[in-house]
Amino acid sequence: MIIVTGGAGFIGSNLVKALNASGHNDIVVVDDMTDGKKYQNIVDCVIEDYLDKDEFRRFIDSGCQLLQDAEIVFHQGACSETTVQDGRFMLENNYSYSKLLFELCQQNNIPFIYASSAAVYGTARDFAEQRQCEAPINIYGYSKYLFDEYVRRRLKQLRCQTVGLRYFNVYGPNEQHKGQMASVAYHLNRQLLETGKICLFEGSDGYTAGEQRRDFIHVDDVVAANIWFMQHPDISGIFNIGTGNSRSFNELAKAVIAWHGRGTIEYIPFPDGLRQCYQSFTEADIAALRDAGYAHEFYTLEQGINRYLDYLNSHA
Repeated sequence: MIIVTGGAGFIGSNLVKALNASGHNDIVVVDDMTDGKKYQNIVDCVIEDYLDKDEFRRFIDSGCQLLQDAEIVFHQGACSETTVQDGRFMLENNYSYSKLLFELCQQNNIPFIYASSAAVYGTARDFAEQRQCEAPINIYGYSKYLFDEYVRRRLKQLRCQTVGLRYFNVYGPNEQHKGQMASVAYHLNRQLLETGKICLFEGSDGYTAGEQRRDFIHVDDVVAANIWFMQHPDISGIFNIGTGNSRSFNELAKAVIAWHGRGTIEYIPFPDGLRQCYQSFTEADIAALRDAGYAHEFYTLEQGINRYLDYLNSHA
């Protein structure tokens, strides 16, 4: 049995589909389905069972056999809204809950692969998995950083595989339920369809209009990394999951416009409220990932956007 927390969410549902494709149907999905539309992400998946995250928490608190029977736990569930300011809520969901799962997996010798985030780096310019590069600028990033630090302290005493994957700017199918937190690619496609134009921020942080840069990665590449680590249980650690190449928002917008064959770019004022908590540049250092033996080639921005928009506009 495979447990996928956040299994009805964006990355989690794509992971469940990939596990199905590789012959795994004995999957327990754990999620919060308060937003009932999320069922659409897994309606075409084969799963063994679904559990609400609070019910799952009660099960593991009571020592239920469920977790002990697991082959592996993919912990994708978290509060990923970077605008949330409720620190107690964020730390309970992303830190305390993760600690509990990690410790139970250690006790029962169950491999544990979990989602971290590039948000741990804040406004850094170096993105290696090292403490001196990490300076989160919001409570979401801090919650992910705090758990990574907790895992780091245990790496030399692990009883079984533990892998933290620091996702960079992920885009792809099944993110529509995320609203404002959906990827830039999702929003730019919607803007162009609704208005015929794409809005990008004016210059900020030393970058000219639309030239802020991110490491955009297709969700299929993220899922492939999860599956690879599952297939290599002897490898533990914390690894960046990005393409290793930053691309500008202008380049992203032009890729969306090229797919549609129409559209223009308009630059809008940079919001004052974002200036102190905005990542103008991210680019994964994937040296550690490659050193671990991961040779998978990532989609280029243009390849990934074409793949995503083929899907997105056929499901509109």
